[in-house]
Amino acid sequence: MVGHRAADTPGYRTMTVEARPPAGSPVDASASREGPAASDSRLESMPELAVLAAGVSKRFDDKDVVQDLTFQIGRGQIFGIVGPSGCGKTTTIRMMLGVLKPSGGELLLMGRPPHLFRRRDRQRLGYMPQLFVLFPELSVWENLNFAASIYGMGWFSRGKRLESALDIVELGDARSRPAGQLSGGMQRRLELACVLVHEPDVLFLDEPTAGIDPVLRAKFWDHFRELRDAGRTLIITTQYVTESEYCDRVAVMRDGRLIAIGSPEEVRRQAMGGEAIRVTGPDLDRRAVTAIRGVEGVIRVRRSDDDALEVIAEDAGRAVPDLLEALAAADVEVTEVEEQRPSFDDVFVRLMEAAGGRGE
Repeated sequence: MVGHRAADTPGYRTMTVEARPPAGSPVDASASREGPAASDSRLESMPELAVLAAGVSKRFDDKDVVQDLTFQIGRGQIFGIVGPSGCGKTTTIRMMLGVLKPSGGELLLMGRPPHLFRRRDRQRLGYMPQLFVLFPELSVWENLNFAASIYGMGWFSRGKRLESALDIVELGDARSRPAGQLSGGMQRRLELACVLVHEPDVLFLDEPTAGIDPVLRAKFWDHFRELRDAGRTLIITTQYVTESEYCDRVAVMRDGRLIAIGSPEEVRRQAMGGEAIRVTGPDLDRRAVTAIRGVEGVIRVRRSDDDALEVIAEDAGRAVPDLLEALAAADVEVTEVEEQRPSFDDVFVRLMEAAGGRGE
């Protein structure tokens, strides 16, 4: 929080403005402007993309589980998919894996429809499902060795990769223990090691941090970023909404549809309708609201509690000085003015509420 004194301004005591995150996020802002792809498009002509989806849908019997999904995922990105249970996240992942064929639309992964992948294409993928699917009677090392063999890793070349994968998830000391005797968190770590052992280009991680403690969760995300920086593409679903902040791009789903997509900051703007500013003071009456509404770039004003107003502006950094000037001119005493950065929990709730209202 960067503080500024406003003692020289009549009617003001203190103004605090939250420092903005540095420019240059991993994803350019224009990347969130999704558009339909041409029917004959191929990712070979767009080498920066790992996934292209245009109008993708999936129907089971008479139920539309996923509808009209249009998005792009760049190579070397962490792409997060968040939404309530049953919103279509896992179905979307399975279509990208080629396990399910879309009922409609176009879906390309690394330049090919996933359901038409050949063996060598699939060897470039890694998948970590929600549930534990390894062999409980086999040891940690035996499960990892089995996973390596499935992906065609040679017997004599895989030893170093097995050791490296165990080191990443800190299971070296448990290599001889049966997987069924591991704690839930340790089982998730073993599954992650099995996904990483063959060094895939694209990783699909379905709620990878579910059921593990916060310290290990942070270590997982540190490693996810290392994989991203090494050029890997990670597509992650999560039940922890706050983990959206760690992604380069986020897709928010409800009832099988995308309701928001973009960088975390772009999704935050979509949810709030702009950038938020909190104005507090002892007497924020109608004069204050009128003065604020007259400031250029202000979208709306509402009372958040007895001594505070929430202001939504197109650009909070530009609006704050104008707000100070307008409120001073209206002889309104203000205690504090600060740019707000709502948590992703708040962002998620607002998006769900807005989508529910539209649905009704």
